[in-house]
Amino acid sequence: MTGTAAIPPNHAAQLTHADGRVELAPGARPADGPFVNDDLLPVPIARRRWTTYNFTALWVGMAHNIPSWLLASGLVALGMDWKQAVLTIALANVIVLLPMLLTGHAGPKYGIPFPVLARASFGLRGANLPALIRAAVACAWFGIQTWIGGQGIFVLLGAIFGGWAETAEVAGQPWTLWLCFAVFWVVELAIIYRGMETLRRFENWAAPFVIVGALVLLVWIAVKAGGFGPLLDQPSRLGWGEDFWTVFFPSLMGMIAFWSTLSLNIPDFTRFGAGQRAQVWGQSLGLPTTMTLFALLSVFVTSGSQAVYGAPIWDPVQLAAKTDNVFGLLFALVTVLIATISVNIAANVVSPAYDLANLAPRFINFRTGALITGVVGVLIMPWKLTETPELYIFTWLGLVGGLLGTVAGILIADYWIIRRTRLALAELYAPGARYWYTAGWNWRAVTAFAVGGVLAIGGSHSAPGKGPFPADGLIPFLKPLANYGWAVGLAASLLLYTLLMLPQRRAPEPVDDVPSAR
Repeated sequence: MTGTAAIPPNHAAQLTHADGRVELAPGARPADGPFVNDDLLPVPIARRRWTTYNFTALWVGMAHNIPSWLLASGLVALGMDWKQAVLTIALANVIVLLPMLLTGHAGPKYGIPFPVLARASFGLRGANLPALIRAAVACAWFGIQTWIGGQGIFVLLGAIFGGWAETAEVAGQPWTLWLCFAVFWVVELAIIYRGMETLRRFENWAAPFVIVGALVLLVWIAVKAGGFGPLLDQPSRLGWGEDFWTVFFPSLMGMIAFWSTLSLNIPDFTRFGAGQRAQVWGQSLGLPTTMTLFALLSVFVTSGSQAVYGAPIWDPVQLAAKTDNVFGLLFALVTVLIATISVNIAANVVSPAYDLANLAPRFINFRTGALITGVVGVLIMPWKLTETPELYIFTWLGLVGGLLGTVAGILIADYWIIRRTRLALAELYAPGARYWYTAGWNWRAVTAFAVGGVLAIGGSHSAPGKGPFPADGLIPFLKPLANYGWAVGLAASLLLYTLLMLPQRRAPEPVDDVPSAR
């Protein structure tokens, strides 16, 4: 590779265990420098102990949240029937599982987080480009989810305590709502501040608790409805012809984009895995099955609400607030609290904590990065973002979703095609080594990212008065690609990066492996 400098063998050596997992050899820890801190270094084999259940529980905990519940309702609102909506969600999560398993492979094998894996392709400095894009998305989602969770607590407490919502307003909102938001924010950061082991234990019991809560809601509405109402019998307004496919493909990309963030930074979790089997089976059992079953559950409960109240109530918080049983309200309150904390910490705090640590390892560790995420999540004013979803949530996150697909294509191409899953661990932290390229930047990765990004989001368009883009698209001839942004970005960057890097790969890269005695 160009830009490669020799590193003394004792610094490059790494132990390869019989199961294929790799760790630094004794005495091979990189010297303290601008690209090293304890949170970014490889997790030792002894601390990689997440099992299949841990990964399954992680996904169950992340998938069971209010925005996930509302996915099926959005598709039904577009004209699909419940079968088409559930099919779209199931297919999307099977598709997005594939890049997750591919990028997740580096976690159990090398014990490294996403920004360190990105150094292999983008360079030690260049890795900050994808890391900061991912961190920006996570900070925004953290603020939005925290606001949604605070609103859920506010609504349910209002049903328990009369007059809770009828208080003085501050900045246009009741002060009790601000209190719920602040308390929820503090609880989240308190949990993540205790580290990844605390998160693992929290997800282990949060996952089954949230499942029980959702099933209780299903049983409650079924008893009140005497059945699941007419929604399941309503035909699709789109049919299965051209009208359906016109809506299906953009919707499929939207459902994929829902978890495209985790398809990048899943190594942040799999680096703690006890082996590849644990992360592969855990993710395969946890993601597509949970999202599909949760979509079914939301449809069944919503159809029951239509039978009981005469109109479908898609928001589970609003539905739970209709009960007059105090115990039921308290149970719903705790369920909403745990469900939202579970997804927000795992999906939207862990990643930017590592990404920000990668930006300045000497000054920012994992805990500091988590606190910065929490502060930025408030500064973006999520209460404003949720007021204008067309402009800020769907448009902005749609743009970033296309860019995230572009980054995923580069990571997959570099790790699987160019390097055949072989990395030199110590050199991922060493200026002047093989991943230094030119002044810490790999221009090939940046080029593939730029081209893939333009193809993915260049055709972005908005209906008149509904968004910031021209109706014909930013780049009119790319408009037909806009509805397939994630897939276009991933495929284009993967192909271009591979073509640019192949001339540099004349022979397998030498890696100073030392077989483990264990």
